[in-house]
Amino acid sequence: MSEAERRPRRVVLVVDDDETGRETLAEAVSEMGYQALSAASAGAALDLLRQRTVDIVLTDLKMPGMDGLQLLAEAKAVRPDVFVILVTAFATVDTAVEAMKQGAYYYIRKPIDLREMRVLLERASQSRDLLIENELLKDQLGEKYDFSNIIGRSAAMQKIFGLIRQVADTRTVVLIQGESGTGKELVANAIHVNSSRRDRPFIKVNCAAIPGSLLESELFGHERGAFTGALEQRIGRFELADGGTMLLDEIADLSPDVQGKLLRVLQEYTFERVGGSQTIKVDVRVIAATNADLSERVKAGLFREDLFYRLHVVPIELPPLRDRHEDLPLLVSHFVTHYAERHGKAIRGVSAEAMNVLAAYPWPGNVRELQNSIENMVVMSQGPMLGPDLLPTEMQETTVASDESGFPIGLSMRQIEEKAIRETLASVGSNRRRAAAILGISLRTLHRKINEYGLDRIRKP
Repeated sequence: MSEAERRPRRVVLVVDDDETGRETLAEAVSEMGYQALSAASAGAALDLLRQRTVDIVLTDLKMPGMDGLQLLAEAKAVRPDVFVILVTAFATVDTAVEAMKQGAYYYIRKPIDLREMRVLLERASQSRDLLIENELLKDQLGEKYDFSNIIGRSAAMQKIFGLIRQVADTRTVVLIQGESGTGKELVANAIHVNSSRRDRPFIKVNCAAIPGSLLESELFGHERGAFTGALEQRIGRFELADGGTMLLDEIADLSPDVQGKLLRVLQEYTFERVGGSQTIKVDVRVIAATNADLSERVKAGLFREDLFYRLHVVPIELPPLRDRHEDLPLLVSHFVTHYAERHGKAIRGVSAEAMNVLAAYPWPGNVRELQNSIENMVVMSQGPMLGPDLLPTEMQETTVASDESGFPIGLSMRQIEEKAIRETLASVGSNRRRAAAILGISLRTLHRKINEYGLDRIRKP
């Protein structure tokens, strides 16, 4: 079943005092796949709005008594989340501006082009879906994304919690850096829900998931006719996030053109839609996230230096799981309890043997990999304890290799890590880039570890 088929049918209320026009339009709306209601006056429309959920109001502008603009204001008072589209044979720039000021989603001219109306209703439905998604997210944020869901009692994680508390209720830009799977989105959510913007939109955009040619339109919107296929004006994510928070994930993947436009937003909080000349001002708090080393990208000429410094106001560096071993038992316990409940399994815990394997594994996929591994163990388990036989073969092989690596028994994890880094550097003639690749860590993490263990005396080639 497609996403469109799973989505509930949106309810469209057609309002027009002309019976023939009203019923014809309602029939067309129904044939487009929407649930159509009709009302012969603004008063009747308001009665319906008070009685049941309506997603989109499609109303004539000129009606006796209360006209379309008055209905727009009253409808927003009754249901602030309803989308109103005005239909008029007398469209003027002034009328359109006034309608948009009062909260209209858009307007359409008579005689109605059904193809144009189909596109407009679909855009309104998509925006409505996004609004509902954000409302559901806001309902869940307090439970799902407060600090209790970011598991950790290590010194590194306590430092992260302190940074979240310190920056949450400010407007400052935050740059969250860390390897994949370390929980960057969780931290972004925690910042938003602990801010005064918690009741406003929280919009997320994965910059790597949207082709570069479409990302500018996705972020800033576009005007009708801006490019082939732009049949209607589209509101971008920055406008949808007005008053709230925008998470730009995988920001290192921004194209140079979009980097320049984002820099202006961060400096002036203004932009123009693609193909437009009207300057739009927004109040958006920006959080950026990346698993790349942005400073290295700047050096390579792939990322604007001025944008980097705009983003790097408050950097939050999330440690990889291998650097917070004391948090592992806590995380394992949390995920076992969570997935045992989800899958209806009576699991008491993890055996000592399995825990030893988990503790020895380097977790290149970080907390996300641990989470997926525990869920797999819970699903495949047939008893009350999770044993090492439920772990993937590669984890068990990694542990065997570690046992045969020549490390003396009794070393702490810090000592083992220091020895591994020291000997790897020595084996590659102190080439840090090669050492980082062999160790499976980023160059930035290796630099930090070298400083932490006082290995900077090893000359960098």
